Amino acid sequence: MIDWVTDIVAAGGSLGVFALMLAENLFPPIPSEVIMPLAGFAAAAGRMSFTGILLAGIIGTLLGNGVWYEASRAYGSEAVKRVVDRHGRWFAIAREDVEEAEAMLRKHGAIALFFGRMLPGVRTLISVPAGLARVSRPVFYTATMAGSAVWVGALAVAGLLLRENYTLVEGALEPLGIAAMAGFVGLYLWHLWRTRRRNRRPTNS
Repeated sequence: MIDWVTDIVAAGGSLGVFALMLAENLFPPIPSEVIMPLAGFAAAAGRMSFTGILLAGIIGTLLGNGVWYEASRAYGSEAVKRVVDRHGRWFAIAREDVEEAEAMLRKHGAIALFFGRMLPGVRTLISVPAGLARVSRPVFYTATMAGSAVWVGALAVAGLLLRENYTLVEGALEPLGIAAMAGFVGLYLWHLWRTRRRNRRPTNS
């Protein structure tokens, strides 16, 4: 995977970084933890502009999240809840989960969106309840852009600072990716168990 991402970054420059970060936020095939450090490393080697990759990463992230936000906002909360009532058990999601996420975004919209941009597994998903809760567009896009700038910038700077030492940590990226995926699967299974247990509880008449 690393060689493939590196080839895209090298061949596409800032446009390649933009495309990868857009894809990462639409349907995450490659984590930003791989894309942006590689781009920063390429900038350190003089193959592309650091400012260019930084702007490309932020804009790609913002547009990817904007797609989910606008789609969920247009679809509507009640429509999503009906879908969750019918099919949510396959994804360990219940109506209560959607309502809790909406309430959290209504109360802490800007803060949740800002810090959510730095949390694996939350970065893209948080845009959906933000749309359902109809968080205002200025709040959503400003907080998302600010949080994305911090996260994307930190990853790019890490790659920039590694420079020739990047090969020393390159081998650790794949195990870390596997560990992150294992953690995500474990979290999903735990949430699935919790949701089914909650649904089996008898309701008080």
